[in-house]
Amino acid sequence: MSSQADDMQLQAAAIARMGEDAGLNDLSRRWFRHSAEHKYSYNFSWMGRPIIQYPQDIVAMQELVWQVQPDLIVETGIAHGGSLVLYASFLKLMGEGRVLGIDIDIRAHNRAAIEAHPMADRIDMIEGSSIDEAVVARVFEAARGKRVLLVLDSNHTHEHVLRELALYTPLVKAGSYAVVFDTVVEWMPAEAFPDRPWGPGNNPMTAVEAFLKTTDRFEVDTQMDAKLQISVAPKGFLRCIAD
Repeated sequence: MSSQADDMQLQAAAIARMGEDAGLNDLSRRWFRHSAEHKYSYNFSWMGRPIIQYPQDIVAMQELVWQVQPDLIVETGIAHGGSLVLYASFLKLMGEGRVLGIDIDIRAHNRAAIEAHPMADRIDMIEGSSIDEAVVARVFEAARGKRVLLVLDSNHTHEHVLRELALYTPLVKAGSYAVVFDTVVEWMPAEAFPDRPWGPGNNPMTAVEAFLKTTDRFEVDTQMDAKLQISVAPKGFLRCIAD
């Protein structure tokens, strides 16, 4: 019987082959684009709250939360609160940690539903722009002395995401992650976003690429990309490799 280390090596090799399989990668991209036409990510909820995520990314976040063991998960962008509830449920099972969500407009019905949820005792929310200095100061105060996992999922323009990365990645230390969602916008047709200020050439992926040119503290977790295949965050799982 092989050892656990041998099994992990075999798994890593299999994942690497997936990442190198041009046919599989192309099929995954085409499937994603087609599924997006049907608003596929809107079909799912977590513990009763709409989550607006692909199942693969939900599993990926579970893996990261267990791996990182954060004291605090900071997420920009709340929407219906499904992701906040997701992370809070992970942390509750683990026994420690809180979730802090930030949104420029927390609608009253969503706030009420989140605050009434069984996971509410692990969730805090701040209403305001994620790049407002006062909001950033409150987040840093909440994160003082804590191991932070960062998730960026608010305004998806290049300028906004790049500013979020500059402001919040100092909270993330070696071994943890900054996860930037919706980098996949770069690979989508422009007509997919007719009423949005973002699109190909102006989106989270272009912001990540610009950010990585300014720092040696983060690297793309290419293994995550290779094994997920279908994700809203290709090149968006950023592993912190230095404090």
